[in-house]
Amino acid sequence: MKLDLENPLTSSEEHQSDTITYLFASEFDHMPSRNLLNFLETCDFYVSFRQEAISLILQAQYSCNCGPFIPYLAVNFMDRFISRMEIPQGKPWILRLVVVSCLSLAAKMENTDFSISNFQGDEAGFFFDNKTINRMELLILDTLDWRMRSITPFSFVHFFISLSQLKDPALTQTLKDRATEIIFKAQNEIKLLKFKPSIIAASALLVASKELLPLQFPSFKFSICAFECVNEENLLNCFDTLQEMVENENGTRQC
Repeated sequence: MKLDLENPLTSSEEHQSDTITYLFASEFDHMPSRNLLNFLETCDFYVSFRQEAISLILQAQYSCNCGPFIPYLAVNFMDRFISRMEIPQGKPWILRLVVVSCLSLAAKMENTDFSISNFQGDEAGFFFDNKTINRMELLILDTLDWRMRSITPFSFVHFFISLSQLKDPALTQTLKDRATEIIFKAQNEIKLLKFKPSIIAASALLVASKELLPLQFPSFKFSICAFECVNEENLLNCFDTLQEMVENENGTRQC
């Protein structure tokens, strides 16, 4: 069944319990382990590995003509994988193989035709046959305990928007679109890896609300902070990080 990042649950999971309660209870299982943040703070190799991997994954959106959700999902798989599996240094082909395999898995989850050969051009320096890619896919699947229907910030956007009490569908869609844009860009930020997907979703919506709907921002913030599954301290820390990211981006554009 095709994965919908806004509703990643299977039909059987939806019937087992209240959907949003299940998402909040399960989101931690779909995050990178804390090891990754430690690696990124103490080891330059993991910083460069992740940066180059993300750059290659994002290139696939253009070279393979796929939508933005496949690269997003591939980065999610990659982060979770390298947080649980030690990556040997001095073997640059491993980075390429992990990237290709994560993209392939993400495309399969989206039921999208994805030509690996289009991504493995001559400039890549490495070309992997299907057997090699399949072996790496299995290693990734086993490492992630086959949890491939990833719970991401997109899984919580609709719920948090409902707390805004916006009545205008056009305004609601504008808020959602801006928050979605922020969530996509936030995936590159190392400092955000420690926050749960729900916190990133809520924070992205608050940043978008402050930017687009400043009059509604205080009440929207109050409603989100009052929700029992939201840790207010983490929310405000994440909000500040996202706000800084957006401000830096805007400053770069003006320059």
